[in-house]
Amino acid sequence: MAKWGQGDPRWIVEEREDGTNVNNWHWTERDATSWSKGKLRELLVGIAVENETGHCEVSELKQVEGEASCSSRKGKLIFFYEWNIKLGWKGIIKESGAKHKGLIEIPSLSEENEVDDTEVNVSIKKGDGDILKDLMKTAGTAKVREALGDYLEALKTEFTMGMILPTKAMATQELTVKRKLSENTLQIQTSSPVALGVRIPTVALHMTELFDTAVEQLYRIFTVKDLVQKFSKSPAVLEAEKGGKFQMFDGNITGEYIELLTNKKIVMKWRCRNWPEEHYATVALNFVPTLGQTELQLDCKGVPVCKEENIKFCWQKQHFEEIKGFLRYVVALR
Repeated sequence: MAKWGQGDPRWIVEEREDGTNVNNWHWTERDATSWSKGKLRELLVGIAVENETGHCEVSELKQVEGEASCSSRKGKLIFFYEWNIKLGWKGIIKESGAKHKGLIEIPSLSEENEVDDTEVNVSIKKGDGDILKDLMKTAGTAKVREALGDYLEALKTEFTMGMILPTKAMATQELTVKRKLSENTLQIQTSSPVALGVRIPTVALHMTELFDTAVEQLYRIFTVKDLVQKFSKSPAVLEAEKGGKFQMFDGNITGEYIELLTNKKIVMKWRCRNWPEEHYATVALNFVPTLGQTELQLDCKGVPVCKEENIKFCWQKQHFEEIKGFLRYVVALR
């Protein structure tokens, strides 16, 4: 093994306390499967097409099987994805008002084929709705392929944010630009160390949701491991105390409890696995009792701009709606 300061510079780790893979030389990998499923749902469900004879839209994501990942080596990104997707669609014939339903099947979306060459099969369940089927086979298929292209673009840009970190060369260029700007304003730029971190634009989210349960029960759902595992349908690790760590949804959500006021408030450092390394949002949950219900007020600060819609989906679909489903199940058992 080479001594510090000697040997092939490609293999020498930069002098940084966090040990970050600064020059992007070493192999890193991220699992994009969970993120991809959410992104595919976001892009595909709601696609609509229309002509003079009818109107059709993709109404649901029935099945999405497969996996996706991204690897980084020597500053280059390598993508792997393979998906089998089934969508439900519905339509209406304008003249008769007849409604029909059908399926869209994408048996193999993978890096081995271009999006334009990806097989998209459209079928109709029953009835005389061929004009709607034809509409989905033409305009509908084109929009589906466009959405698949948007998914791949997001996979290669949005998901990979933070995987390729700034190098010394990039930092030197930034310093040079700063020096030129300072010279124009007669300011002296000192040769102070240049931070190699990545600054990202962020947004704040505010959401409210009503739950048909007492405030004590809703608070427990967010702080008791067994209840978290039941509504999330996945393993979880929770230390519900100040400074305690948590991990949910198979490790896709992690963080730390900052403040807990029983039945009133929870404040957390909170992040998704595919966010830039060490970037956390601050999530505050306020539990407000109302007549026979509990209003949950969520404030989330520091969400990466490019992840805003994903985080809204995460809280609305994977938290709020799943918790409501779990509460209905508990009531049914009584």
